[in-house]
Amino acid sequence: MNAHNPILPGPIAVFDLDGTLAETAGDLIGTLNVILAREGQAALPLDQARDLLGAGARALIQRGFAAAGASLTPERLEQLFQDFLTHYGEHLTDRSHLFPGVVEALDRLEAEGFRLAVCTNKVESHAVALLDALGIGDRFRTIVGKDTFAFSKPDPRHITATIERAGGDLSRAVMVGDSKADVAAAKAAGIPVVGVTFGYTPVPMRDLEPDAVIEHFDALAEAVARLVPRVVVKPAA
Repeated sequence: MNAHNPILPGPIAVFDLDGTLAETAGDLIGTLNVILAREGQAALPLDQARDLLGAGARALIQRGFAAAGASLTPERLEQLFQDFLTHYGEHLTDRSHLFPGVVEALDRLEAEGFRLAVCTNKVESHAVALLDALGIGDRFRTIVGKDTFAFSKPDPRHITATIERAGGDLSRAVMVGDSKADVAAAKAAGIPVVGVTFGYTPVPMRDLEPDAVIEHFDALAEAVARLVPRVVVKPAA
């Protein structure tokens, strides 16, 4: 590397996965309902259960059983979590798909010099497999899951460690997500956050007060342009 013209960290856009890049509720709730049925509980309708998503599989199982009026011991929760991971890993894309405009939005950001990364509360192996199956896994400098580090969203270190791992510039970073955990983690990390309205949250996105709200990925590039400072580094003489 030329000491007079070092390679500097670039701007970076960090994306949540479930409910942000991809509509995954069908497969996640489908797996939850398999687990509920095994335990003698009634299935939850998809439209009722979508808002249970966003905090990872353990939380989904806990919330699902609570919604069904049942409780779990910590030991049984761990057993069902492992069962969930096994079943879901075999059904990642039965019904899951990218939201409209995702590929074009990633193209636009990359053309403007952004690194791309994923920071999700999905386990890392499932996140990587899902994004690869959806055809965009190779677009990201890193894909970080709930189990990648010893912390996860809403802990801000989940985002800042993702940015560091991807070689991004924290001062020119933006988070894109759909949930309270995404907004809270980004705010605590000191980076702007774009909230999408089509994801999984029981609280309307605008009530969470992200720095920008979009209803379609067509609007992402413009929102990011307003939030992330442009820094032009002139070559050394």
